[in-house]
Amino acid sequence: MQLAASGLRMPIGADIILHQQPDPEAVLLDGERLGRMFADTAVRFKTPLAMVRMDLELERNLLLRSLGIREDEIPKFHFSGGPSEGIRSIIESGFKAQLTPRLKAQLDAIRYVSGCPGLFPVGMSIGPFSLMTKLLADPISAVAMAGSGLVAEDDPEVNLMEKLLQVCSEILQVTIGAQLEAGAKAVLIAEPAANKVFLSPRQISKGSDIFERYVLEYHRRIKNLIEGHDALYMLHDCGELTDYMVEKLAGLKPALLSLGSSRPLWEVEPMVPKDVVLFGNLPSKQFFSDNIITVEQVKQTACEIITRMKALDHPFILGSECDVIMVPGREREITEKVQAFMEVVCG
Repeated sequence: MQLAASGLRMPIGADIILHQQPDPEAVLLDGERLGRMFADTAVRFKTPLAMVRMDLELERNLLLRSLGIREDEIPKFHFSGGPSEGIRSIIESGFKAQLTPRLKAQLDAIRYVSGCPGLFPVGMSIGPFSLMTKLLADPISAVAMAGSGLVAEDDPEVNLMEKLLQVCSEILQVTIGAQLEAGAKAVLIAEPAANKVFLSPRQISKGSDIFERYVLEYHRRIKNLIEGHDALYMLHDCGELTDYMVEKLAGLKPALLSLGSSRPLWEVEPMVPKDVVLFGNLPSKQFFSDNIITVEQVKQTACEIITRMKALDHPFILGSECDVIMVPGREREITEKVQAFMEVVCG
């Protein structure tokens, strides 16, 4: 709330700073260097929020390695059919595999940032529903069948989808818990797949509880874990959302709700409680191309968001709609547009 009142502007920008390093891949495996990079990112963008890089493959890779999937198969691996013995074992006994080197480095980086005066370490994690969609061969069909009324006993794909969600919840309790133990004072949960592509608005309008069962129920568990460590639960969803979805996500009462640019912040503001800080939602996924959006258009969009949100008197932080990915060969365009919204003088 204090940062919103101060007029803070910032991107989710660790990837920008990472790709300014001479050896980015080595940095990702070195906890101290990675921590310095997160701290440098916060200083560079004049924010006390030192956010961990948004890498939504870390937990997927951890799970697949723990199940014995070969390294060369992991990038394209997806489950199909019914639940495997490995999935059943995790559900029955919990997730116990060792963290990957990348995850270990991330924990060391959070520890480093927690020792930096004036910085607020913010952990990062994929959400359980989005993690499930990355693991399943055809998540849209499985969720749609569940939305039509089929249950796990009726269909092996629904059964697999629901079991995978349970496994995703197990693994995230471990990885998020580890970030909190390392010193994270907040965790931003990225749930981009909780949108109207994966969860049918028509089925929901007819009474299906798939959004409640497959998204909200699992987020309440995560929120309880985070707040149980006296930290802040933050939520990011850059997917296309219906009014119902916005209201339900806002109803989780995250300290910060980060949204994509498919819905203007001022349009969704009436659905969001005043004690939930809105974050975003500049179209940063388009920053790589001047043909899609120019520096001047970024400035105009930033000023429109600022002006409209101030008129509504809702706490907000002007930021990127998602993490700003540094596209090779487009460094100048992306950097210029980030600086533009950071520095533009409105009115």
